[in-house]
Amino acid sequence: MPISLVSIVLPVYNGLPDLDEQLEAIAGQDYTGDVELIVSDNGSTDGLRAHLEELSLPLSIRRVDASAKRGVSYARNVGVKAARGDIVAVVDHDDVAHPTWLTAMVRALDSVDAVGGALEIESLNSGDVAAWRNVPPPGALFPTAYLPYAPGSNFAMWREVFEKVGDFDEDLVGGAEDVDYSWRIQQAGLTLGHAADALVAYRIRTTVRRSFIQGRAYGHTSYLLSTKHRASGCPHPSSFVRIPVHAVSILYLATVRNPWLPKILRPMPVGLWAHYIGIHYGALRIRVTTLGRRQRPSLR
Repeated sequence: MPISLVSIVLPVYNGLPDLDEQLEAIAGQDYTGDVELIVSDNGSTDGLRAHLEELSLPLSIRRVDASAKRGVSYARNVGVKAARGDIVAVVDHDDVAHPTWLTAMVRALDSVDAVGGALEIESLNSGDVAAWRNVPPPGALFPTAYLPYAPGSNFAMWREVFEKVGDFDEDLVGGAEDVDYSWRIQQAGLTLGHAADALVAYRIRTTVRRSFIQGRAYGHTSYLLSTKHRASGCPHPSSFVRIPVHAVSILYLATVRNPWLPKILRPMPVGLWAHYIGIHYGALRIRVTTLGRRQRPSLR
């Protein structure tokens, strides 16, 4: 299929100064076709609009107002709807695309409807911080207990995919919206591929508090996600089973894997520990608060 234009959608909320690294990386792509960058501003208060107007990059940049509703899904939806490209790629503002990223993504879309790329954590993070997240190797899509998914920080699709699958789910705030979208693509009978050579450098949260908060959001939204998709076959264990599992996991992490134990006992890196504590706490809290309620799966 001939490609007249590729659109890159970049949602952002108060992303300076990290945003500049990503903008320079996108401007430096080796892709030779026409590209537009849509900066979907989710209500930034850090002077983003003026900053973009002052930039002098060899890149067509268009800012769109996505301030009506907070959240990356809403910002992505506004950006994709404003995009004019035959292909729409999505990245995050605080990561950095490798120079061959877009070429690899477009090439992969020759044979699939949508594609995810690989993440690497060595470029932007110190050795200690890189140990705070487990990122799958670049050879395959990210696995789950149901269907694989492409990370929202490194994703591209033909425009027709968005028209068929619809919006990113704006009710999934804080995580799992990319998992949900990947699953819906596959449920619609479309193909989701993987481009191992389409690399994006992923920036890890650098404080224990932020790592915990991110994990807590993931735990919360993972429950919402499995509730939404259980009618389609996604595993959704009973809260009467999972609540004790999450509680015991928190106790285990707080004692046996506590990062402040002597190193000889092989404690977990503190950021990874906080992330896992957050995941189990977020999942435990929502399961306790919804215990006994009849959950109706979303039809979005």
